[in-house]
Amino acid sequence: MIDETAIIAENVKIGSYVVIEKDVLIGNHVEIGNHVTIKEGTIIADNTVISDYSLLGKSPASNNKMARKPADDLEPLYIGEDVKVGTHCCLYRGSTLHPGVLVADIASIREHVIIGENSIVGKNVMVENNTLIGKNVTIQTGSYVTAHMVIEDDVFIGPCMSSSNDKYMASRTKKLQGPTIKKEAKIGNNASLLPGVVIGEKAIVGAGTVVTKNVPTGAIVVGNPAKEIKG
Repeated sequence: MIDETAIIAENVKIGSYVVIEKDVLIGNHVEIGNHVTIKEGTIIADNTVISDYSLLGKSPASNNKMARKPADDLEPLYIGEDVKVGTHCCLYRGSTLHPGVLVADIASIREHVIIGENSIVGKNVMVENNTLIGKNVTIQTGSYVTAHMVIEDDVFIGPCMSSSNDKYMASRTKKLQGPTIKKEAKIGNNASLLPGVVIGEKAIVGAGTVVTKNVPTGAIVVGNPAKEIKG
């Protein structure tokens, strides 16, 4: 099902049972797998691959319990050139994926997320809203990137990292602030980053570490709570 207002360029491959809604724009040499749904206004640049069963341009939902309602006037999802999106992924409206990004299977990327060039969002990774991810970042399998988080260029995040943004847990009124990870820092698997902490440039956070305070530039920290050790 392809809406008559959709614009599809040359040499586009479209699988079976694909839905393309109105005002979608698809560039040259794009490959779209089976059972893909592309929501209204989504823009897909040249040479991008969308795998089976993925949903692009979803609008966020809410209910009466939510204290912070998602925006209802989001810009369309934008997917840059040479991006690869795995199977069963869900990408929301209002986000931008720059050229060369890889989104692995079963990943979810919420609204108001920007992902820089050549970054990797691993399998089953959740990236929450209002998050900035730089260039050449690797986020490995099963990690949780909280809302209002900043990840600068060339950061490495191991499997199953967890991050949080609410110091008072379900406070409903306090400002949310996720962690900031500076350039070239490395986060080990199963590390936990608490709200508002800053991981300095080229710092290393060991596996299983719980970070409750800022980590200095170039430091190596391990343990619960995190303590600096000599490299």
